[in-house]
Amino acid sequence: MKAIAVCLGLLAAAPVVAQEAVPCDWPARADNIAEPWEENTRTFAEGKVRLALLDTAEPAAAAFHVFVLSPPYDELGLRQCRTIGLNGMGFAGADFGSLQAAYDPAVGLIFTMTVQVYDGMDYTPRTLRFTLNQATGDIGAQLSP
Repeated sequence: MKAIAVCLGLLAAAPVVAQEAVPCDWPARADNIAEPWEENTRTFAEGKVRLALLDTAEPAAAAFHVFVLSPPYDELGLRQCRTIGLNGMGFAGADFGSLQAAYDPAVGLIFTMTVQVYDGMDYTPRTLRFTLNQATGDIGAQLSP
């Protein structure tokens, strides 16, 4: 319980601009894919890119992450694995059903979806926009009101 209180305190003090794509770690475990899987995972780019909603359950106010499995491939032929979250944790909520995708040749794949962030007092809806360049593996993420 103390850990949850500390995490919530950190969330309240942290700016809402630090969304990030980081290499996969414990949140990317298969048992964290939000159920039902068929509603919370999608593929793009002829199956080369997979996105999934992860629900780690704790911390409750930051339990949702976006899982990204995409090119480029490593020397073993495996795709890069990244998770997108906020301030080193996840989001307070995420509507995977709102996920939209577009493509811009100058940028790569562009995804948007609705997420919630907890500011210490309230849960606030935000739009998460992230881009994926399959050639370089670069993922950029930003939140907007």
